[in-house]
Amino acid sequence: MGALFLGRRFPCSIGRSGTTCDKREGDGATPAGVHRILGGFYRPDRLARRQVPGWLRPIGPRDLWSDDPADPRYNHPVRAPHRFSHEALRRADPQYDLVLYTDWNFPRAVPGRGSAIFVHIWRRPGAPTAGCVAFAREDLLWIARRIAPGCRLVVRA
Repeated sequence: MGALFLGRRFPCSIGRSGTTCDKREGDGATPAGVHRILGGFYRPDRLARRQVPGWLRPIGPRDLWSDDPADPRYNHPVRAPHRFSHEALRRADPQYDLVLYTDWNFPRAVPGRGSAIFVHIWRRPGAPTAGCVAFAREDLLWIARRIAPGCRLVVRA
């Protein structure tokens, strides 16, 4: 799997179930289509501010992302404590040291249509994601320094 950006090809990983045109929460697939990068986060304890673009926000210890279709804040950033199911943005592994979020099912989320379609750092080359798009750390840093919110991410079916 690969991504093309500014004339360069980058290896990347997608969801363990491949791509889909009918995304559902928990299906492990990456939704096909044109998605906009709306914003992003970084771990200030792992990346220096000078390493990341100024539009990224630091991830704090209480930062979460709701993945519970019953949550009124489904597919939105939330803060701990949070009584609904969620994903921690501050992870022990490095996958979310730099994470960009897309407009997939956001900001007006339809419950069950999928949450947290992120662009993040991969676990290892070729390792599938839960539905996100993942790159090597240095490649994602290179890309993030050259984009801004509103840039397109095209995922082919």
